[in-house]
Parts: sequence; structure tokens; C-alpha cells
Amino acid sequence: MANHKSAKKRIRSSKTRAVSNKRVVQSLRNFEKNLKTEIKEKKTELLEQSLKKLFRLADLAKKRGVIKANTASRKKSRYSKKISSLSK
Repeated sequence: MANHKSAKKRIRSSKTRAVSNKRVVQSLRNFEKNLKTEIKEKKTELLEQSLKKLFRLADLAKKRGVIKANTASRKKSRYSKKISSLSK
């Protein structure tokens, strides 16, 4: 257990950050699941809007340091390829 005042504050702040980070990651994962089902069902009218939202969520997670930059780029690239192949 922490003895110093600053260490106790660090424990509190790390818990707060963990909750915030988990919320960001969970929203990204849930949106990826929804996007996968849209791709399977080939809902082309929704895919363009969904791709933009995925870009926004991935960039937000990257900016906050929850996921790495390459991970965000990889997710955006893979879903872009899948969606563009459906529209052809």
C-alpha cells in the first residue's frame, strides 16, 4: 500500500485513466464487430459512413495512447480494403 500522498494520488489517477482507456478500447471493439456484420451482410449503403466512424474511433484511441499508431493504421487499412472490394 502506498504511504506517500503523491503515491496515493497516482493510484487514484491510474484507476481513472484505466476506466477511460477501457471505454475507448471497448467502443472501438464493439464498432469493429458491428462493421464485420455489416460487411458480411453486404450493407453497402451503411459501409461508407461506418468506415468514417471507424477512422475517427481509431484515431481517437491512437491520440489518447490506448493503441499504437501502427495498430490504428492497420485496422483502417484492412477495413478499407474489405469495403472497397465489396463496392467493386
